[in-house]
Amino acid sequence: MKLSTRGRYAVMAMADIAHYSKGEPVTLADIADRQDISQAYLEQLFVKLRRCGLVESARGPGGGYKLAHEAGDIRISDIVLAVDEPLKVTRCEDSSPIGCLNGSRCLTHDLWEELGRQIHVFLASVSLDDVVHKRVLGRAVPVGPSPAEAPVEREPAC
Repeated sequence: MKLSTRGRYAVMAMADIAHYSKGEPVTLADIADRQDISQAYLEQLFVKLRRCGLVESARGPGGGYKLAHEAGDIRISDIVLAVDEPLKVTRCEDSSPIGCLNGSRCLTHDLWEELGRQIHVFLASVSLDDVVHKRVLGRAVPVGPSPAEAPVEREPAC
């Protein structure tokens, strides 16, 4: 599975703030330059990130964006969900057969649904601080409980 540009860029921008802010606001222009992302695109993402309470904005000279929480308390899954990036790999709508072949679940539906669940579990286990300090490799979790016992995916707070 490949995340869309929206999810990847949101994580890159948040990691940039966590790395470079030193407690001071970071401008979108600086993030855009360092990460080679369009400033206009970042503006769209940061509206959603701010609305979900992941960043705070400061206006005026010296203004920009700061993390609203410690980097260790921000999960990558929260960032991805905040910018409306679905964490699923099936075509189905909300675990229903709509979108599947002939209105019924395809033979591989459960495989893709479990993969989506594992991706969510992994992204929820990684903090922004882990990304900034390169503590991500080797974090893959062994296959967890059966789907009935697996944690329920949470929706963003916004």
